[in-house]
Amino acid sequence: MFFGWLKQYMPRGLYGRALLILILPVVTLQLLVSVVFIQRHFEGVTRQMTRAVAIDLSFVIETAQQPGPTEKIRRDVQSIATPLAFDVHWPAALVTQDAAGAWSDFTGPSVRRYLTAQVPEIAAVSLADRRRVSVWVETPHGPLALDFARSRVSASNPHQLLVIMVVLGALMTTIAYFFLRNQLRPIKRMAAAAAAYGKGRVTNYSPSGAVEVRAAGMAFLDMRNRLEKQTQSRTMMLSGVSHDLRTPLTRLRLGLSLLDEAEAAPLIRDVDEMQHLLDAFLDFARADAGDDLVPTVPRDCVQEVLDDATRMGQPVTLSAVSGPQEAMPLRKLAIRRALVNLIGNALRYGDAAQVGVHVTDRAVRFVVEDDGPGIPPDRRDEALHPFTRLDEARNQDAGSGVGLGLAIVADIARSHGGVLRLGESEAMGGLKAELVLAR
Repeated sequence: MFFGWLKQYMPRGLYGRALLILILPVVTLQLLVSVVFIQRHFEGVTRQMTRAVAIDLSFVIETAQQPGPTEKIRRDVQSIATPLAFDVHWPAALVTQDAAGAWSDFTGPSVRRYLTAQVPEIAAVSLADRRRVSVWVETPHGPLALDFARSRVSASNPHQLLVIMVVLGALMTTIAYFFLRNQLRPIKRMAAAAAAYGKGRVTNYSPSGAVEVRAAGMAFLDMRNRLEKQTQSRTMMLSGVSHDLRTPLTRLRLGLSLLDEAEAAPLIRDVDEMQHLLDAFLDFARADAGDDLVPTVPRDCVQEVLDDATRMGQPVTLSAVSGPQEAMPLRKLAIRRALVNLIGNALRYGDAAQVGVHVTDRAVRFVVEDDGPGIPPDRRDEALHPFTRLDEARNQDAGSGVGLGLAIVADIARSHGGVLRLGESEAMGGLKAELVLAR
């Protein structure tokens, strides 16, 4: 439960998580050193140094509190304090309020606490001057002020340790970050190559980095090469199948043309249906084989398909067009095949169709809508499966197809790293097919 809550605040990127792994130990170590070393070591040093100074202060104060002529006592105090490196002053009034130092004075509170504890006669301690310590004492011969160097009661410049820790910590973190970035760059390059291949693009990639990353990169290249060989083998097989099957069908058609027209008509329809089935099977198996990526403007591709449909007398119009219509690498033939299948499917079950294209920074979306009966929501996923005919009552001879049209489009979408979505058309009331291709 705790880790599930914590994941919401963790960085999602690899760089962010790596940086967090670097910063957390460094910050934790610095805090630990600050608490343990500064609070204990510096305070212990301050206590020992303050005890030594307190002995000298007690001796000077004891001399100042001796009975006798004031001038003589003051001269005695001066003669004793000078060898002990104390500056003696006899102010007119006694100071009873402590003067605190800056907020960055880490050892100041300890100096004040130890001095007043070991020399009870001290009335006030001033740490306003970072280089000096001033104490005031009430004596029978008037207020006494003693100044001495701050270095006698505390380690000099304790903040330097913090500065060194922070600077060195930042420096080492920066160096480690650049080193780690160099280690993560091969992983990002491999991820980019895999993502591009998922969209049907073969990019140049050579494994680099650590041994494990190189091994993963080599495995990716081996997998890609095997898939490429399988694609080539499938293309060669399809070419052979297409040639071997189309040739006898052509001979059958020629032979039937010599028979009586009334007797040959049913057989010619069977040959045409066999030709139609063969084209559908090959179209599904071929998908985008042999189709290269070429710079294509999405709107121009749609317009070409609409021009062909208009010449054939099909009621298809161009609907909404949005986004920057600029050339981008697409498999133009595969997309034309997908749009033709979607338009054919729309006109098979409807009277009219509309085609739109929308371009964003991340995807290209082709939308085909019709005024037909549509597909129920609970059967839309099933409609994308090969050889699926939702209406079993439709006669195949009536042109309902073999259930491969949407499957071909879905396969083309996957080859571009995209998806085919089916929904309900708000404009025309029938089926809305969205061919979404990743950029």
